[in-house]
Amino acid sequence: MTAQRMYGKAVVLALLLGSCSPVPQSASLRTVAAYEVPLPTAADKARFLELMRIHAVGEGFHLDAATPAELEAQSSVSPITFNASVWRGDDDEVIASAMDFQDHIGRVWITFAKGEDPVRSARFRDRLMPMVQRTWPGTAALPIMPNSSIPLVNDMIRTSSGYRVIPSAASKYALEPKDEG
Repeated sequence: MTAQRMYGKAVVLALLLGSCSPVPQSASLRTVAAYEVPLPTAADKARFLELMRIHAVGEGFHLDAATPAELEAQSSVSPITFNASVWRGDDDEVIASAMDFQDHIGRVWITFAKGEDPVRSARFRDRLMPMVQRTWPGTAALPIMPNSSIPLVNDMIRTSSGYRVIPSAASKYALEPKDEG
């Protein structure tokens, strides 16, 4: 290939990439609630999956959960012991997603999306979470940032009412630092 043709292809590629812009997140995908659930044992994880499955089916949703072999394969990249999601339809829309990760192994974070049918999505969440909180009293609410994300583990502190962003990390998340008083 000549230098002129390579240059021409590079210009076309640059123009195509330059015309791309981020697609705004659909309101239905926004995280509306999030919790950390302490699940240190295999029995805890199995019980949690069963609760998720029961409540998902009750709303006409379904649960997909990683198998032990899939978790082992994923752990070769980064440690993980739990990964499951509740879906509407044929994996048309994620309703809830739950996983632990290298910096919170055994402490599963479950996030809930607003959903295309917010009433149905909320009903699933509102029926599941009281049972989860009774079964695992150490369950704690996680803060949701303006962009719908959850802060990094090192940017949060546990309080009696759940987690909150530490003041020194507030600017990372476009939050106003709060007084400690």
